[in-house]
Amino acid sequence: MTLSLLGNAVIVLVLSIVVLYTCAVMRIPGIVGLLVAGMLAGPYGFGLIGNTHVVEIIAEIGIVFLLFTIGLEFSLRNLWQLRRAVLLGGVLQVIVTIAVVFLLFRIARAGGNDANVFMGFLLSLSSTAIVLRILQERAEMDTPHGRITLAILTFQDIAVVPMMLLIPILGGRSGGMPGNAILMLSVKAAAVVAFVIIAARYAVPRMLYQITKLRMREVFLLSIVAICGSVCWLTFRAELSLALGAFLAGLIIAESEYSHQALSSILPFRDVFTSFFFMSIGMLLNVRYFLDHAALICLLAVGVMAVKAVIAVGSSIVTGAPLRVSLLAGLSLVQIGEFSFVLATAGISVNLLSSDMYQMFLNIAILTMMSTPFIISLAPRIADGIMKLPLPAVLNSGYHAGFLAPDAPHRDDLDRHIIIVGYGINGRNVARAARVAGIPYVIIEMNPDTVRDEKRNGESIFYGDATDEAVLKYAEVKKARVAVLAIADASATRKIAAAMKAANKELYVIARTRFLQEVRSLYDLGVDEVIPEEFETAVEIFSRVLKKYMVPFDEIQKLVWEVRSGDYGVFRNTSKYAVLPEVLRNCLPDTEISVLQIEESSPMAGKTIEQLNLRKEYGITVVAIHRREAMQPNPPADTELRSGDRILAIGAPEAIAKIAAEMRSR
Repeated sequence: MTLSLLGNAVIVLVLSIVVLYTCAVMRIPGIVGLLVAGMLAGPYGFGLIGNTHVVEIIAEIGIVFLLFTIGLEFSLRNLWQLRRAVLLGGVLQVIVTIAVVFLLFRIARAGGNDANVFMGFLLSLSSTAIVLRILQERAEMDTPHGRITLAILTFQDIAVVPMMLLIPILGGRSGGMPGNAILMLSVKAAAVVAFVIIAARYAVPRMLYQITKLRMREVFLLSIVAICGSVCWLTFRAELSLALGAFLAGLIIAESEYSHQALSSILPFRDVFTSFFFMSIGMLLNVRYFLDHAALICLLAVGVMAVKAVIAVGSSIVTGAPLRVSLLAGLSLVQIGEFSFVLATAGISVNLLSSDMYQMFLNIAILTMMSTPFIISLAPRIADGIMKLPLPAVLNSGYHAGFLAPDAPHRDDLDRHIIIVGYGINGRNVARAARVAGIPYVIIEMNPDTVRDEKRNGESIFYGDATDEAVLKYAEVKKARVAVLAIADASATRKIAAAMKAANKELYVIARTRFLQEVRSLYDLGVDEVIPEEFETAVEIFSRVLKKYMVPFDEIQKLVWEVRSGDYGVFRNTSKYAVLPEVLRNCLPDTEISVLQIEESSPMAGKTIEQLNLRKEYGITVVAIHRREAMQPNPPADTELRSGDRILAIGAPEAIAKIAAEMRSR
């Protein structure tokens, strides 16, 4: 048995390496590859792993460690911050899904009432592991739809506890009358809650404190694993799932001050056991069964994803989120989750699920999981397409748009102002600077709690989705001078920038982005300044390092400019001093500032500024000359213009247009 388990574990590890490498080269989501590899290597595929019992052990170990890390990352404090989305969106999504599935199975006469409720349990859950991993890879955890998705997934994880406790009752294994079963359920639930509270507040922190005093990392790691194993054993003895015990063990440690160290100790194993889990799920799937029922399975999988998407979108809308955010969140939750496999195993033991139904469920669940990465990638396009439909305004902006009135800033007071999209750290700092400088501004924010709190403090803020043209119109985008896009959603940033530029071509748009590869697309949309956080952070770090080594300031600035030019300056189509015309334009709104290029064939080449008599003949003044990456400000009259020079000229718009036309005609 030991050799068999070891041999199969080695096969799984080697296959994981090959599959993940292949997926990275082919740019295919790794989860899809792991599921497919499990299908091919399992007892129903090529039979590389033929021992079903060993497969079940690997799956159990994988789900235990996976849910233990999920429990470690779970925070009651974060849950409280998302309470509105959890209590409204999460509760509604789970309950409505169970009710809809129950009715559909009842109409189809597919089973008894208890079995139909159980199927509702299975289909109401989504994959926390898959969705959170994808959102983290796409840097969308802090976006509005990322927060709503996390809130609903969190409630689903919590809802598994009463679902597990209800399974014996639904299967008729409660050991007595329904009243006694309900009483036993209440006793178990109370015991679980009491155990978690006592262990989290008293027992575990004190034990870990004594262990950490030894300053022996291996003892600390063994203690963490021992806590996980002990809680799993206790829940198993209480006729509950090992997976539930692992989640509770993680939750107990998460509430202590040692949670971060515990998580860092376990993280090296998390990806390993996640690979074990997803491959083991693929191994349980009967490929022949799929081929025999491929059309029906695909049809049912599409139906499941469609029903779950509609319910999840509706649940998100109830939280007050705009339609686009709700669509992105809903499309992220279309798959069947890993907890459903745990529930399915428990359901088989009490005859709530037949072997044939279990295979059908496995096929549908795995198909929805494999589809998830592609659906999330396509979600922004799908959402944008739906947003073009003639829908009610309350859907587009969310019913929290009531924050617009009555004490939002008066629209007539907004002129040549700043529009700040997003009120996180960056947005707050921009608003603070504008307030100190006496510059009018207005903030667009999608967190209703933030809007409510800041409005009470007298902040010029209102609730709205800045991708909505009506919201931009309310913010007087046509009168604005500068817009700062300080949100983390790359897709929304692109859409907002395009909408703002379409409404006001003179608007100076500054966008924040997390990654360097997003810079080009934003400049292509007409964004004037893009600040890539990862790049600017690196620049700031090495600048401070050089200061510590007493490197002269001029050399540091030169190096900063060279690095910026070499990395993302190539995307800009502007020079080092491209910001200068905008600064002057803000100071002299009725004056045109333009850059004129001296070509080889230009009659200006070889002549001095005095000979050209630009001020008298054309009414323009040469402010600076840019030549070979060097800027010469306020050039003297005897300066000779050369081929390739760029002249920064200032004057009336008609004068600039006149000289530009003459230069083109010659």
